[in-house]
Amino acid sequence: MRNRPLKNIRILDLTWALAGPFGTMLLSDLGAEVIKVERPRVGDVSRTLEPFVGSISTYFFSVNRGKKSIALDLKSEKGKDLFLKLAACGDVVVENFTPGTMKRLGLDYEILKEVNPCLIYAACSGFGQTGPEAEKPSLDVIAQGRAGIMSITGEEGRGPIRVGVSIGDLSAGLFLALSILAAILERKESGQGQMIDISMVDSVAALEENAFVRYFATGEEPKRLGTKHPLMSPFQAFPTKDGYIVLAATGPIEQWALFLEKIDCLELLTDERFHNPRTRYKYNEELEPIFTEALKKRTTQEWLVEFEAIGIPCGPLQTISQAAQDPLLWSRNMFVDLPLPGAKAGSLRVVNTPMKFSRTPAGPTEGAPALGEHTREVLRNWLGLSDEEMDALIREGVIH
Repeated sequence: MRNRPLKNIRILDLTWALAGPFGTMLLSDLGAEVIKVERPRVGDVSRTLEPFVGSISTYFFSVNRGKKSIALDLKSEKGKDLFLKLAACGDVVVENFTPGTMKRLGLDYEILKEVNPCLIYAACSGFGQTGPEAEKPSLDVIAQGRAGIMSITGEEGRGPIRVGVSIGDLSAGLFLALSILAAILERKESGQGQMIDISMVDSVAALEENAFVRYFATGEEPKRLGTKHPLMSPFQAFPTKDGYIVLAATGPIEQWALFLEKIDCLELLTDERFHNPRTRYKYNEELEPIFTEALKKRTTQEWLVEFEAIGIPCGPLQTISQAAQDPLLWSRNMFVDLPLPGAKAGSLRVVNTPMKFSRTPAGPTEGAPALGEHTREVLRNWLGLSDEEMDALIREGVIH
């Protein structure tokens, strides 16, 4: 696709696992040339994670689509020199190593900005680049626990639950990409690069904005509420005759009356405690069993027809397999088949980008690369190395 939003941006991607690769995947979807720098013969650890399609990890494939891979030994002097030359003609360097790793390699921001003052250096880690815990390792579940989001996830009266997707990694990756875009825009004004510091724990905490503000304002500890909302009712998932329905009948008295009529509970309309949608949640313990019993009498689809006819926001609670067949998502072009590495390897279906542009299209056009698939291409196009020079580097184990 031509004329993509980031078509002239070059990114050196040292990230691995999920948080960093997800962030650079978003930038690749927007058209940036993302060069994934991997260890020779080893590569990103996520290449080894199941399930596999042929020899390709679907985990790796899903967040590294559209990138180019070079295999480069950064611990060797020649490998380090090559990376410095690449950084000199790149726009962005992204890494998600434990803080201190790049400094030990001699490739931290202070070094790289000397060879390229316009370089944007983005670092993503568990606890950030500063503070007494900066060098501690972290994974998604640790970030979720530390930031408090697990404490408010789950059913009342039961233990905390990890959010069903890796929200620590994904939120950090999202803020990573957003920060890089902001730095690119700022550089157009100042002509200077800068360093970006993204923490997984910070990122999860930022998503809990309302929970923290309510605690700061009231001193009350937010509780686990299952699918319910702390300030609105009914605003949750209810079982039906054949599955679940998600309802948000939180409007004024007129909507309340229509809702009660549909579920055959008009007797509740005489109770003025439930009239105000802003305070109705206080009576959830009383209302929930009534709604649950009423909604079990019909199928999800039957209720959807009834509620949509009177303008009550609602939807089915779908499994992943059901969502994968949803005509809405297909009409929005939310799934795309991408080629697997290898001439006859077939394709793999992935989730497409949700970013839609009227003039500058976004989204992946290529699958994930094989390890070192583009080493020669990148070193030739970026640095002008000859085949003879690259052959020598391969023999020395510097590149692969």
